Amino acid sequence: MKNYKIDSRRIREITTHAYLPVEESLQFKTDGSCIVYWMSREQRIQDNWALLSALDESQKRNVNVIIAFTLVPQFLDATIRQFDFMLKGISEAQMTAHSLGIPFHFFLEKDPAKAIVSFANSVNAGAVFTDFDPLKIKLKWKHEAALSLRCPFYEVDAHNIIPARFISQKTEFAAYTLRPKVHRLLPEFMTAFPIITPMKSKATLPDVFDVQNILKKVKVRKDVQPVSTFTPGTSAALQHLDAFIKQKLDHYHVKRNDPNAGYVSDMSPWLHFGNISAQTIALQIQSSKKDKESIDGYIEELIVRKELADNYCLYTSDYDNFNGFHAWAQTSLNAHRSDERSYLYSQQQFEHANTHDPLWNAAQMEMINTGKMHGYMRMYWAKKILEWTHSPEEAQAIAIYLNDTYELDGRDPNGYTGIAWSIGGVHDRAWFERPVFGKIRYMNANGCKSKFDVKKYISIHSTENKGDSLFP
Repeated sequence: MKNYKIDSRRIREITTHAYLPVEESLQFKTDGSCIVYWMSREQRIQDNWALLSALDESQKRNVNVIIAFTLVPQFLDATIRQFDFMLKGISEAQMTAHSLGIPFHFFLEKDPAKAIVSFANSVNAGAVFTDFDPLKIKLKWKHEAALSLRCPFYEVDAHNIIPARFISQKTEFAAYTLRPKVHRLLPEFMTAFPIITPMKSKATLPDVFDVQNILKKVKVRKDVQPVSTFTPGTSAALQHLDAFIKQKLDHYHVKRNDPNAGYVSDMSPWLHFGNISAQTIALQIQSSKKDKESIDGYIEELIVRKELADNYCLYTSDYDNFNGFHAWAQTSLNAHRSDERSYLYSQQQFEHANTHDPLWNAAQMEMINTGKMHGYMRMYWAKKILEWTHSPEEAQAIAIYLNDTYELDGRDPNGYTGIAWSIGGVHDRAWFERPVFGKIRYMNANGCKSKFDVKKYISIHSTENKGDSLFP
């Protein structure tokens, strides 16, 4: 890799109290002998600003970079489905790193912060770099690591095209407040990635970890099996993106809200696991010379909406509960707590797609069987959970559980924010008041019928066509 200037606005020094902007050169422990990159959210080698930042600094210091990945045996509501996808993607990343002469160490540990501190100390790291992630559990890990590390510790936003901590220092009210900032700053950050070339170092490469052996050791649900819908890893992500651009992008603007048409990109599983960078996708989309309305529509979803979700989770610690809703939504929902519900279902009934509504059941089965639900249906799906439960708190908890258990891209700011939008009006405005929903935007099956062929969608994903799905 040739010398390349890394934009310091992506980098923050982690202290025990705050994330401080890096003004000039990065600090390095005086007797440090290497730099450790603690890979987490960005599970790829190329097009990764966090790894590039570590490599750039290593060249200045004339030391090696060592990658470390710490896997916890249990993570939120993830199952063997998500662990299988993730581990196979990480395995590809490890092999790519080794082909470039970069050591990639893999650890299965209950305490990732303790593990990374122990490893950094054992290799005498002069600095540690890691990925930006707004989720509470990840912030906790980094905070705990910062308390014990004996060297400078840096966070690099390689997930957002415009760094989340830089573009805004507060919770944005809605897309319309973030959008102008995105469009103003996008030209500055939409730059090409330098290519990482083989290292000249003679660093010892660790053994390649065994995916199947690790899968036997993780302590998660094993009945939610992997799906064949998506192939893990960076290579598969790039191939899928290429096919989408060539075959579907021209029609994206017109057909994206039709769950039967198949004209969404379906890139979210690879984005969630960091197999591919949003910036890589945006660069290829913008250079494709396809339909302008489709390109603009896709960029809106990929950048504005995705970065809005990161913003919400970063600055709203209650992103996964009722307290994270806007005041107007809380007031409205509180006023309708005692409203009579036409139907009430338990979490188990929802999970097994046992409601009176064949459209909702079909959406649930799509998620169970494919690992992903169409974006338009996710809104309908979540709003109906609000309508058919005792309280918004119960609805949100059930929606998060189902999303994080079955979606490959669950446990993600997009998921938490989408559910908060559907159930709590986050990033939305007040609508006409109605029972149960209050002023939260309402959706029903008749509205879906005006958008797409509902009968066709139900026939494809009907509970009568469960086949080898999880629930008989």
